[in-house]
Amino acid sequence: MRKLALDDRILRTIQQPARYIGGELNSVMKNKEEVDVRFCMCFPDVYEIGMSHLGIAILYDMFNKMNDVWCERVYSPWPDMHEILKEKDIPLFALESQDPIKSFDFLGITLQYEMCYTNILQILDLSKISLYAKDRDEDDPIVIGGGPCSYNPEPIADFFDCFYIGEGEVQYRNLIDAYKEHKKSGGTRSDFLKKISNIPGIYVPSLYDVEYNEDGTLKSFTAKDGAPAKVVRQVVGDLTNSTYPTKPIVPFIRATQDRMVLEIQRGCIRGCRFCQAGMIYRPNREKKADILKEHARELIKNTGYEEISLSSLSSSDYKELPELLDFLIEECGQKKVNISLPSLRIDAFSLDVMNKVQDVRKSSLTFAPEAGSQRLRNVINKGLTVENIMNGATMAFKGGWNKVKLYFMLGLPTETEDDMRAIPELANDIAMAYYDTVPKEERKGMGKCQVTISTSFFVPKPFTPFQWCKMEYPEEYLRRAGIVKDTMMAQLNKKSLRYMYHEAYVTVLEGLFARGNRNVSKAIVYAYEHGAIFDAWNEFFKQEIWDEAFEKTGIDLDFYTQRVIPLDELLPWDFIDVGVTKNFLLKQWEIAQKEEVTPNCRMACSGCGAARFKEGVCLEH
Repeated sequence: MRKLALDDRILRTIQQPARYIGGELNSVMKNKEEVDVRFCMCFPDVYEIGMSHLGIAILYDMFNKMNDVWCERVYSPWPDMHEILKEKDIPLFALESQDPIKSFDFLGITLQYEMCYTNILQILDLSKISLYAKDRDEDDPIVIGGGPCSYNPEPIADFFDCFYIGEGEVQYRNLIDAYKEHKKSGGTRSDFLKKISNIPGIYVPSLYDVEYNEDGTLKSFTAKDGAPAKVVRQVVGDLTNSTYPTKPIVPFIRATQDRMVLEIQRGCIRGCRFCQAGMIYRPNREKKADILKEHARELIKNTGYEEISLSSLSSSDYKELPELLDFLIEECGQKKVNISLPSLRIDAFSLDVMNKVQDVRKSSLTFAPEAGSQRLRNVINKGLTVENIMNGATMAFKGGWNKVKLYFMLGLPTETEDDMRAIPELANDIAMAYYDTVPKEERKGMGKCQVTISTSFFVPKPFTPFQWCKMEYPEEYLRRAGIVKDTMMAQLNKKSLRYMYHEAYVTVLEGLFARGNRNVSKAIVYAYEHGAIFDAWNEFFKQEIWDEAFEKTGIDLDFYTQRVIPLDELLPWDFIDVGVTKNFLLKQWEIAQKEEVTPNCRMACSGCGAARFKEGVCLEH
């Protein structure tokens, strides 16, 4: 029987003690004496968020299917637990064995959101592992990062021994084998890192020399000791037959996404120019419906969840969706399981399906026009016309819906005041469509129309056509949000409209971490050491700490966020080869300024470079 790392007296004093005790349904227990490698997967946010992440679930399942590996989990302790671990000098521990993280062979940290960077330092600090990779000794775990933020790892490169660039199913077995061989041969930590730098997709920051010009721009980025000049992203070819968790862990407490997840495809055919995921996960690859049906049956049997969700960047583009949904409607209807359908385009087929699978009167529909005007939607390559939006809304209202959520972005390249005002004007037109479509006598039972406008602020992300663009100051973002709000209040249907917007200063920080270089790491350390933690949570975010961090460490926020980057400047992430070429991104930036739309990948190949992987949609041309 496991001995918990915390006694009952401590557990009774903290919020949600189930975050720390492990033992959940389908969690994996092994005899640590019978495995060669112990791997701890970390999500640097609270348990409820991390337990909703599909990527960790896939890797946890994959590792634990290996007889020689035991994979466990750790999440960021909530501030109340953080204080107790510090005060009582208790090292951070893994959920399954309750053993200290420092005793593991690997600590794998998933990098999903830039505002979790101080939580990475929290994990290392509470685990009693040196924050800087250069200060670690032979007994420390190999700290490896992966996930979307690793596509510019430089702001946090000093904290990691290595990064995995791409999809973990491809090379982790080779990495584990290399580590086993290293343990047998008795080499040093440095020897091991040099060896694995030649495994495709593995980036070891210590094996690259970085030089800067006097103005702070990157002068050179040079590989040494046999490391490759380019690190190539790893891509799963046969997605249908790749490993997938059909016995996922079921937590004792409600997770943010409290449901089964069925991944139907990876990548996206659309090519929105602001969207990093749409670029770095190319090419679009689908799973066959037959295997998805098997997965669904297993998930229902093994979890007891009451809802299943389809995971995809654009579910409507999945070719076998009608067949899969017919199966799910029948199977889930028999088992009393609800079906969640995110990322659907609002068309006649989708609305018909949603009518069958959910309670219309309790749900709201989501559109993501991203921009209010057609001009700006063309700039970002959204491929969505006002006719598409209004037809979808009208069909929805006829089908019984009366609540609509609209997602937009403020601060997009070339945005004008007319584009800003077009956001509430479009929302007003949608509300008007409700009153024009639904007879007055039917509205009494449905209630009034509610259109919720939500705006985030633009962040230029690496490996997108907008990666060279400048951001705005927080005050300017808020001014633009004010224009949206004032225009909304002048609309005829203002009582049916509601407006929410993102935190402006946090957005600018996100931009700093997205485009930063290695110099930024010192500000992250300063902020953590002065109390910055859970920065992604409004109740814990403290702007004054970050302002002081930049002042004390000499980081010029404007240099990273307010500058239009010259197209020929060496970028911190240029050493990574994601498949999509820089020439393609440059061409898309030129086309964007002409307000032209690029056809999606099924309509025509745009020559992005992902065809080299010879997978998915690229094989259709």
